[in-house]
Amino acid sequence: MDAAERVLAYGGGWLDRAGPLRADPARLEALLTEPTTVVLPLWRDRCLVDGDGPVRLTADRTSLVRAAANETVFLGLDGDAAVFAVDLSALNERSAVEMVGAARAVDVRALVGRLDPAEAAVQAYARGLLHWHRQSRYCGACGALAVAGGGGHVRTCGGAGCGRLLFPRIEPAVIVLVEAPGPPDRCLLAWHAGAPEGSYSTLAGFVEVGESLEDAVRREMAEEAGVTVTDVTYQGSQGWPFPAGLMVGFRATATSEEVRVDGVELLEARWFTRAELRERVAAGRQLGRVDSIDHQMLGQWLTAG
Repeated sequence: MDAAERVLAYGGGWLDRAGPLRADPARLEALLTEPTTVVLPLWRDRCLVDGDGPVRLTADRTSLVRAAANETVFLGLDGDAAVFAVDLSALNERSAVEMVGAARAVDVRALVGRLDPAEAAVQAYARGLLHWHRQSRYCGACGALAVAGGGGHVRTCGGAGCGRLLFPRIEPAVIVLVEAPGPPDRCLLAWHAGAPEGSYSTLAGFVEVGESLEDAVRREMAEEAGVTVTDVTYQGSQGWPFPAGLMVGFRATATSEEVRVDGVELLEARWFTRAELRERVAAGRQLGRVDSIDHQMLGQWLTAG
């Protein structure tokens, strides 16, 4: 993707993440009482929204909310104003909604297109970090309770003689637009298990231990679709905190047109010309998820033709 690319969903966040402040708990506590501070409440991975969008609490309204929260995490600075997020997952949905004056709880992915991209990025950042805390309460080495610190960016095992540090983990995945080896220009799309019938999207898969991103592209294409690829070229990346992904986009060229799907992750795969994809768009079919990097890669492929 070139320098003029449109900002992908969940990218372009405006916050200064202010890493050094995470090591100053006294300063973070003081920031929570400043009138310019903003606190974003979430409930079980969902944004709490009112008629204007995600609720943004100011410091004078947060004491009760913080007392009910599982975790309070520091997200960063918006100019001189601190931004925090709180997790109200211990409450039932109605109680959480009423406590912050919201109307309902909504997945941030349902708000894409209605939120400024940078605001969506901050909400997704908060979602991913709070989800990690709920899933990492105990040390994986000794089983003792791990205590949050570092402004919510680390947990420390409290077990005697352990003290292991737990950090948020990122799960990288490759997402690939495979082009046919010869004319006419075509790309390979697949019907994935669990997707609606007739729904096609690009191929993707997680990176394994000891594997480069390019190696993951070659392995995933071979395993899922029986396709050998070459000319693996990086296209761009997208944070995907659902719950902890990093989507890394590539183009690649198949060495033959033969396709053999695995029947497990992929139920069908076929080659599409640009004309066929344009027909699908005209019929109201989406090119991948509208908030995903594959939507942009497919759009660029169509434009290039």
